[in-house]
Amino acid sequence: QDNRISIWSAGDLGNVGLNGEYQGEPQLLCDIRHNGDVMDMQFLDQERIVVASSTGTVTVFRHHQNNQTLSANQRWEKAHYHVDQDTCCGGAACTGVICNNPEIVTVGEDGRINLFRADQKDAVRTIDNADSSTLHAVTFLRTTEILTVNSIGQLKIWDLRQQRNEPSQIFSLTGDRVPLHCVDRHPNQQHIVATGGQDGMLSIWDIRQGTMPVSLLNAHEAEMWEVHFHPSNPDHLFTCSEDGSLWHWDTSTDISEKTSFLHQGGRSTTYFSHNTINQSVVSAWLSNDPTKDRMEITNLIPNQTLSVNSLDILGPCLVYGTDAEAIYVNRQLFA
Repeated sequence: QDNRISIWSAGDLGNVGLNGEYQGEPQLLCDIRHNGDVMDMQFLDQERIVVASSTGTVTVFRHHQNNQTLSANQRWEKAHYHVDQDTCCGGAACTGVICNNPEIVTVGEDGRINLFRADQKDAVRTIDNADSSTLHAVTFLRTTEILTVNSIGQLKIWDLRQQRNEPSQIFSLTGDRVPLHCVDRHPNQQHIVATGGQDGMLSIWDIRQGTMPVSLLNAHEAEMWEVHFHPSNPDHLFTCSEDGSLWHWDTSTDISEKTSFLHQGGRSTTYFSHNTINQSVVSAWLSNDPTKDRMEITNLIPNQTLSVNSLDILGPCLVYGTDAEAIYVNRQLFA
């Protein structure tokens, strides 16, 4: 009932134990009340955080580092709503937010897409009936284009320069209309996109060709909640699920070079072959070179049973949150 946004300091790298566990407690620097469930959040810049609420409101909080406080810097009330913005309870959950300072894009259960600009009171652009189903997540493809995924298994590209309220491209999983929950694009090769959804499958798409995924990889046994390419090392991809697992997908080197690395204890490793082949692409994610057509998959939390709801990565550091009401930090991803 009473939700909060909290800023934590996870300390420095010096305090890592032998197994990569952080020694010493993370410090709560400050927190602030938040109205509604926090559906998504992202840093806009060093001190501002954009937060999506189940009430449909989008808030920008400012972290004042000099005295460690948080304050609401800006708020778009009922950016997402079912009936009209003025009814007291007509808010629709804002399910996703993505920032490319100063621009903020939000999507929601109402099928709306909003483009806001920090420090501007009104939306720069709203696509009211962008989707007839729930939009679950959004990410930037490039500065003027966004990708959305929805609850009927579609991936759509929107060009924000176009005035028309139609997607420029629609991709879909075949037939089943399995809801997609998450999307991320490859940081260097912008045509490569990964999505995950209700069936736990990882889909890799090449948006330059076709309208279907180039590969479908068996992954989790329940909903996949989040997918992220490593921002500086995108041969590595991370997915987390309702089934309590968090998978590290590694396409970085040929398996034969890795044998020494495979014999570490306590890691369950599986291989998948890419069945889908495309001649022209160099990326390991769409590879057709048979020596490189395998990847290594490691479950980073093999004994976890509760849902892993969210994850993020930076450098050697992975952070994830679970239904155990705990946040975990793994600082030795590539050790």
